[in-house]
Amino acid sequence: MVRMIKAAVAAMMTAMPITVMAAPVLDTPASSSSWWKDGRAALDGRIAAVNRPRRAKNVILMIGDGMGISTITAARIFDGQRPVDGRKPGPGEENSLAFERLPHTALVKTYNTDAQVPDSAGTASAMNTGVKTRIGVINFSDDQLASACKTPDKLPRTFAEIAKGQGMAVGVVTTTRITHATPAAVYGHVPSRNWEGADKAFPAADRAAGCADLASQLVGFAPGGGLDVVLGGGRSRFLPMAAGGSRDDGRDLTSEWRSRFPQGQYVSDAKGFRALDSKGRGPVLGLLNADHLNFETDRKSDEEPSLTEMARFAVARLASGAKARGGKGYYLMVEGGRIDHGHHASNPYRALRDAQEFSAAVAVVLASVNLDETLVLVTADHSHVLTIAGYPERGNDILGYIRSARDGEGDGNVSKEGWALDDHGQPMTTLSYANGPFQTRGLSRLLPPTDPNYLANKLHGTGSESHGGEDVALFADGPRSNLVGGVVEQNLIFHIMAEALGWR
Repeated sequence: MVRMIKAAVAAMMTAMPITVMAAPVLDTPASSSSWWKDGRAALDGRIAAVNRPRRAKNVILMIGDGMGISTITAARIFDGQRPVDGRKPGPGEENSLAFERLPHTALVKTYNTDAQVPDSAGTASAMNTGVKTRIGVINFSDDQLASACKTPDKLPRTFAEIAKGQGMAVGVVTTTRITHATPAAVYGHVPSRNWEGADKAFPAADRAAGCADLASQLVGFAPGGGLDVVLGGGRSRFLPMAAGGSRDDGRDLTSEWRSRFPQGQYVSDAKGFRALDSKGRGPVLGLLNADHLNFETDRKSDEEPSLTEMARFAVARLASGAKARGGKGYYLMVEGGRIDHGHHASNPYRALRDAQEFSAAVAVVLASVNLDETLVLVTADHSHVLTIAGYPERGNDILGYIRSARDGEGDGNVSKEGWALDDHGQPMTTLSYANGPFQTRGLSRLLPPTDPNYLANKLHGTGSESHGGEDVALFADGPRSNLVGGVVEQNLIFHIMAEALGWR
């Protein structure tokens, strides 16, 4: 009986005419709007991303140090109001940073195994090893202490170490000291992030335990014959005190590096960097400042290259080196490190200007690679306690005093200049910090909040503004970028990169 019913239904369906509905045409009075056209263009980009290949040849991880979501929002407006690429300034809110246009996004939980609010060492370690660890620790498991230096084979392997073992090229680029926490997590293993060089921050007892400082680990990086491109600051950690460095062991690590890599090129300034051949072969070590590189606001082009220049060079040089190795690809980590330092000083101008430069570096990288073969991930290691508040009108200077969009709604008094006033009669800024170094009221009033040297208001006075503990954003495009989504643990970033390369 059941078979008879099924046969009858099938016969009826065969006899019924099939009507193909034409797709409705999206034609409304709004279709001529720039918002409409921008939305359709963004959708087309996302549709294209759906069809990316499933296997990557290269991986690029770009980290805006301290670039939390409030920083992204403020930097987006800052960049729209103060463009540096010839665009016409606008209100800012409608602007997009380069990485915000990537099709896949996730929120990332940043806590360390022993800390609710993290630091860069523990967070960068999670991204580079696939496991979380303690605050202040670089690429040690959360139960390993300094004694583990004696058994390096038991330490977590880094993404770079595995990549070099597979014959890939590896590079690291930063605007901080190359031995600072985030870049050091690409190549180093230390139970204390402060062990950057052989100096007073590296206790003699720990040296005796068999631990090496980060600068010497970089020069001695063994897997696959060493790192291929290294660009950043921190030259003093590589030079002996007699040569103007900070090393108390008498070693000149730049000389040791050149002896180890006679075919390599060592540079220490912008002129030397710009003389490098981006298509050349052999490793490159660029230590372009004795300490951190300068904030982008303060950088002198004839003395230091920009982050954008370094990122462009690194991609080209690594691609060339990978081709010479038989096309086995490369892993590159690029850090906009001084965003973090601007925030620690509660200096929003410098933090946002460096975030703007980081966005420009992302744009250059995206324009330099084939996203069908290169996975690009853009994220932050942690956030900061920067807040955006107060009902400013649209287009209000993101650094300036608030002109309220809610006049007459009981939001407080307004000065004769039109600024919103707090309960003490002081004008309020859109940006402030939950903590950080206090200024005296008299000094604060000497500078307008739009001045590059202005230190923003804060609730609690501390020697240095602190990190924030909320989630950060992760943006992605390229093979397997579709794995980026939802709310994820930070160590998942390692596993997404590994999956994209086909590592099992």
